[in-house]
Order: sequence, then structure tokens, then C-alpha cells
Amino acid sequence: MASSRKNRALHIDQEALSALALLKSGILSPVTELMNEEQCAQVLQSGMFKGTTFPFPLILSPNGKTNEAVLLSCQKGEVLDLVCDKKVVGEISVNEVFAIDPVQRLRQIYGTEDLSHPGVNATYKRLGKYAICGDYTIDISPITSIRQTIKDAQDQIGAKHTTAIFMAANPLHRAHERLIRQSLERTDLIVIFLLKPYNSAELSYELRHEVLNFFVKNYLPYSRVVVVPLENSYIFAGTNEVILDAIVAKNYGCNRLMIGQNHAGIGMYYDRNANKSIIDRMRGIDIEVSISSEYVYCNLCKTLVSIQTCPHGHHHHISYHSESILELMKQGLLPPAVLVRKEISSLIVSSLYPNRFKNLAKLYYDIMPVNGLLEEHSEKDFYVELMTLYQTTSLT
Repeated sequence: MASSRKNRALHIDQEALSALALLKSGILSPVTELMNEEQCAQVLQSGMFKGTTFPFPLILSPNGKTNEAVLLSCQKGEVLDLVCDKKVVGEISVNEVFAIDPVQRLRQIYGTEDLSHPGVNATYKRLGKYAICGDYTIDISPITSIRQTIKDAQDQIGAKHTTAIFMAANPLHRAHERLIRQSLERTDLIVIFLLKPYNSAELSYELRHEVLNFFVKNYLPYSRVVVVPLENSYIFAGTNEVILDAIVAKNYGCNRLMIGQNHAGIGMYYDRNANKSIIDRMRGIDIEVSISSEYVYCNLCKTLVSIQTCPHGHHHHISYHSESILELMKQGLLPPAVLVRKEISSLIVSSLYPNRFKNLAKLYYDIMPVNGLLEEHSEKDFYVELMTLYQTTSLT
């Protein structure tokens, strides 16, 4: 977008740009515009906006001395350029500028202002002391495209029920697979919102997207699953993530949301002989929310089980901790197949360690069963066959 040059500018980062795009496109409805000071006070007091649960005010409060000087001197009706990464990405017409308390905002989003928390610290560094509201223009075509992709998938199969699942898949493991399959049994279409964070993810978004698409195309009814990106900005952090997930899913055209029992911010607790969570306190969000059981591998049942149905103690259970599984991969080790499908482990490890072997063809030929001819094999093929050998049991 070309600048009009006469406009002064507010400098924002990619996280703010992402939140502004979601807001402008209606994905955060009933909130469809930046809140003014009065609306912020109402949301803080009630936790509601237009009869719908909404966890905190949606504001634009960019940090930096230059931004602060512009905000303190701008006039109502003045048009400011929105600049991200030195590029003009939109304009905002000033309606109101008001002071905010950055520490209070951290508490609203994360439930804590403890700066030792990585997310809290990162958000604190990008928060200014003043917020601006007013009508703005910004590119929302990527979100419009995602909406159309979901609608096309619904129309293709005549889906009456569409279930949203939000996941990082970092990495995709067997419990993720079970959650997806379980959801497919009770819905027509699944939309997997693959989280795309702004911090340094352990596995790149591109690799996680490739892995998830590989799983969908090879092991699921392909026409019934759609994978779309969701830029995982600061507004989805902390104790309010599940509320924002429900709002986003609804506005993207889903009427069901499936989350795992260990979903961030779910806040499970026991009251009056029933499991309850933050979901029981949500109002006005017209979407059915289901909570999946936690899955583990039981070494007595010899399979993946729900902790609610397995009669054996936790000392017989192998949990699916993404961080630990990923640590094995980062060390170049293939996780056991009970944790991660071998084809997926092979895809990830071969990406993390490209050109790892000096003479792959000879290594493959020497230790793998072959038809007698030297063939071209990738490192991924090698890892798949190696895992097959690991699973051979006659001599173990």
C-alpha cells in the first residue's frame, strides 16, 4: 500500500497486524472494531461484550517513544498510516486516544503480570501506555481466502456439522491422531487450525504443515479434513485461549469445537460431582464445545487408551509430552512408534538433519532388505526402514 506521505505513522508489529486483520474481518465478532475507553471499562467490569463472553478489551497500544509522541499529539479525525516492517499496511482515523495500564493488561491476558513468564515478558515489551481507537483499513484477503476454503469444503460434502480443532502439532503424535479420528466419528467436516506463532517455534510452521497434510492425505478421508493457518498472536495467550478459540471457530463457520483436556487455559475443576471448566462460564457463543479425554499408552493394555477408561495406574502409562518427544527428534533419535507414527518421525528427523549420512546408498544397501538392485532412496525412506527393523521382535 502506498503512503499518502502527508500522514503521520503508527508503527506496529506483525502480532498487532494479525489481531487487527482478525478484528476487521469479523472473526472476533461480536467485537468488530477497536474498543474505546468506555467499552474497555465495561468489558473489564463484566467480562462481556454485547451479551457475549469476551475476556479482555481489544485495543491497539503500540509501544515506542515515536508512537507515544504521535498518540499524544494526534487530533480526532486525523488519519495515521499503519506501518509494519517499514511498509504501510493500512490507515486509521483517530477517534479516541486514552491511557492504559500495561501491567493491568498483562493480568487481563495472562492472569499474571510475572515478567519471568516468557509470554508475559514478550507482551510487556511491545505494550505502550496509550491506546487508540477508530475506523481503519487493512488487508484481510488472507482471512477471506481461508473462509472461502472452509465454505467450499462444507459445500463439497454438504456438511451439516463442522468441528474445529486448534493445535500446534509440535510435533504431531499419536494422541493428536486419536483426537482427530475421535472427532471425525461425530462430525461431517473437521477444520484444523494449525497455530503459527511469532516466537521461534521448535519446528517451523512449514514443516508442521507438511507433516499434518501428509497425515491427512494418507490416513484420513481427505475430503473431510481441512488444514488452515491461524496466526497465534498474543491475544490467544494465557487463561483466555479457549474463549478466543470458540469465538474464532464460530466466526469461521464451525458449529463445534473439540479441545483436549490439557488445552491451555481450560481450567478444569471439580464442583458438585461434575467436571467443570471455563467453558461452563461462557455465554453467548453459539458453538458446541467438547472436551476430549487425555490419552496415554498403557503398557498393560498394549494400546492407546483414555485415562478415564484404563483400569491401570499412571505408573503403567506413557504420556504424550510434545516437548520430550521433540527433544528426542532434536537429538536425531526416532521416537518409538507408540509415540509417533514412523513415517512422520522420519519426515521430521530427515528435515532436521539433512544430508546426515556420507554414503546413504551404501548404508541402505548394507543393512536393509532390498531386491538386489541399487535404488535411489531418500533419508526419509532410510528412517522408515530403520524403524521397521527396530520393531522386529523375533530376536528381542
